[in-house]
Amino acid sequence: MFAMWAAARSNTYLSFVMKIAVIGTGYVGLVTGSCLADMGMDVTCVDVDTKKIANLHKGILPIYEPGLEDIVERNTKAGRLKFTTTLGEAVVGAEAVFIAVGTPPGEDGSADLRYVLGVAKEIGEKITDYLVVITKSTVPVGTAAKVDAEIKAALQARNAEIAYDVASNPEFLKEGAAIEDFTKPDRIVCGVNSDRAKEVMARLYKPFTLNGHPVYFMDVPSAEMTKYAANAMLATKISFMNEVANLCEKLGADINMVRKGIGSDPRIGNRFIYPGIGYGGSCFPKDVKALVRTGRESGYELRILQSVEDVNEDQKAVLFNKIKAHYGDLKGKHFAMWGLSFKPDTNDMREAPALVICEQLIAVGATVTAYDPVSMPEAKHMIGDKINYAEDAYAALEGADALLLVTEWREFRVPDWYRLKKALKQPVVFDGRNIYSGPEMAELGFYYSGIGVANCAPKS
Repeated sequence: MFAMWAAARSNTYLSFVMKIAVIGTGYVGLVTGSCLADMGMDVTCVDVDTKKIANLHKGILPIYEPGLEDIVERNTKAGRLKFTTTLGEAVVGAEAVFIAVGTPPGEDGSADLRYVLGVAKEIGEKITDYLVVITKSTVPVGTAAKVDAEIKAALQARNAEIAYDVASNPEFLKEGAAIEDFTKPDRIVCGVNSDRAKEVMARLYKPFTLNGHPVYFMDVPSAEMTKYAANAMLATKISFMNEVANLCEKLGADINMVRKGIGSDPRIGNRFIYPGIGYGGSCFPKDVKALVRTGRESGYELRILQSVEDVNEDQKAVLFNKIKAHYGDLKGKHFAMWGLSFKPDTNDMREAPALVICEQLIAVGATVTAYDPVSMPEAKHMIGDKINYAEDAYAALEGADALLLVTEWREFRVPDWYRLKKALKQPVVFDGRNIYSGPEMAELGFYYSGIGVANCAPKS
C-alpha cells in the first residue's frame, strides 16, 4: 500500500521532501539555499572553490549577512543543508537546481555568462531524471535559451533523452536585509515555459505564498527583464536625487526639505530618494551597465540609463571635490574615514565610493585612517596598505584634519561629539550620507559639509 501511494505521488511530480540543488555559494546562492533549507527542504549547495566548501563545513561563511550564520548552523546540524564540490552528487534526485554563480561585467559592460553556461553544460552531463533548471543569477534577456542549448547539447553528446525545463527566478535581495527579503518577499517572479515547471515552482514557493507573499508567473524573457528593470529604476532614482542635490547647493535650496516634499507624493514615495556619494555594490553598477549594453546590441540606445551611470560615477567624486574646495592643497593632510562598504550591514566593497575617495586623496598626497565595523578585512584585500586601519571609530580620528562619513552604519549616527572634537585637529566633518544636521553641528562648534545642503560654519 505504501509503495503504491509513493508511486502515485511520484507520478504527479511530488516527493516527501523537495530536494533542491544550488550551484554557487556566493551571496545569492548561500542565502537561497539556507533559507529554503530553513523551510524544511533538502538542500545541497555546490561550489568549485574547495576552500570555501571546507570553511562552510566548519561554519565559516564567505560573506557577512545579518542572521545568515545562525540559519546555516541550524540547518547544517539538522541535516537539511549540505555542501559539496561535486555537482553530480547534488543534482541526482533533485527536483530543481538553481544556478547562482557569478556574472561579472566585462570591459564593455556586458554580463560574463561563462560560469552560468559552464554549469548548464555540466548539468546536462549529470542529469538523470526530470529537473527544473532555474537561473537565479542576474542574467540578460535570452540567457535561459542559451542555458537550454547547453543542456540539450550535453544530452545529445550522451545520446540521452531526459526531460527538463529551464526557468527564470531572479533574486531581489538587499544586502544587509537579505534574510528578510527572501522569507518575506515583496514579490516572487517566476519565468516558466511549461505547466510542469510551473507546478514545481509553485510547490517550491508554497511556504511563502501561505503567508500571502505574491508569486508572479510569466514567460522567461519577461522574468529576466524584470530583474534588470527593477534595479535600473532604483539606480535611476538615486542618480536623479543626486543631480537635484547638486543643483540645490548652487541655488541655496535644501535637498533634505525637497526630499520630504516629493517623498510625500505616493506616486514617488520616500524610498531610494536619499542623496549621497553614489551607489555601489554588486548589483546596481553591473546591472545598469549590462542593460545599456543589451540595448546597444539590440540597436537601441538607453539614454536615460547611460546618464544614470555617468551621474553615479561623477557623484563618487563629490566628497573629494568638497574637501579640495575647503582646504585647497591637500598634500600632507590626514583624514579619518568612517565606513568603507558600499552600504551598511554588509562587507561588500564592490564599486564602493570609499574606493574612489581613497584613491583620489592618496593621489594628491593626503593620508587616510579608516574604520568600518565589518568590511576592513575586505578593504585590506582591495586597498592594501595604501591607507591605515583603526581598531574603532574614535581611534580613526586621532590626529586627523577632518572626518569623512562615507557609510551610514548605525553606530555612527549619534557619536560622542565632545570626544570627536577633541580627537580631531580641527572640528570639520564632511558628511557623504547626510546623517547629521548642519545647523546642529555648527552649534556644537563644527564646520559641516553635506550633500545638497548649505555648508555650516561653527558658531562663535
